[in-house]
Amino acid sequence: MTTTSGFDAPNDPIAGGDPTAEGQWLRGRGALITGAGLSGPVGGVGYAIARVCASHGAAVAVLDRDPAAADRTVEAIVKDGGEAFRVDADVTRDEDCEHAVAETAERFDGLGRSLDILVNNVASGERSGVFDVGPDDWDRLMDINLKTAWLMTRHAEQRMTAGAAIVNISSVGARGTGPAMVYTVAKAGLENLTKGAATTLGPRGIRVNAVQVGGIWSSFAAANMTEDMREPRRRAITLGTEGTPWDIAYAALYLASDKARWVSGHVLAVEGGGMGRPSR
Repeated sequence: MTTTSGFDAPNDPIAGGDPTAEGQWLRGRGALITGAGLSGPVGGVGYAIARVCASHGAAVAVLDRDPAAADRTVEAIVKDGGEAFRVDADVTRDEDCEHAVAETAERFDGLGRSLDILVNNVASGERSGVFDVGPDDWDRLMDINLKTAWLMTRHAEQRMTAGAAIVNISSVGARGTGPAMVYTVAKAGLENLTKGAATTLGPRGIRVNAVQVGGIWSSFAAANMTEDMREPRRRAITLGTEGTPWDIAYAALYLASDKARWVSGHVLAVEGGGMGRPSR
């Protein structure tokens, strides 16, 4: 589909969907998704999750520090008959997270919804080695890739009740099988946070899970990889195909929905079977 400002989200399976149809997995729910704006020529994970959640009946709070990117996502959702609104925030700032959650909860209340779903998607793909950065860059990358999820969860869980779900977006890099990068260390911390939060919030009926993202092609990947790196990576994937943000979005949909009512503290790998084949 094509949206304003010339941005294009190719292979968008949601366009033309009916978010009011029967059988929608998130019908009547409210979902707050961080980093959900549409930026760059290739759609990202946050955008795809926002679109999928809306297509399944959720009212979506599209949080992004780029208002224009958030507006593009909201426009796409509303165009297809869904409910969405923009939330402006820099989620590395505690006061912004507190305000974003409060604003979202208030607006959901006006729509007859509640804050049922939080998706922590914000990340930086900067591939700095752990010994190639100084303390300031270490703190910056840890803040973006880990602390943001803690800050948002810290405020959101206070407004969530039994049946709510939190989904964190991690990476296969968290497995620690490659060179140590600040990004992968932070993602490992995010998965530890996921499991600990699931134990902490479980008695209140709040589920916490994570999606471990594999070799997909998205705006995130496009900003950190060259095209000549793309094909060898695809050939190395066990299934021999390249993933998309929509593969991640449908995994997040499952974990956010009542279909996963007895799943918590789990990290779901979405990675085409992993890097199981020689790349040449």
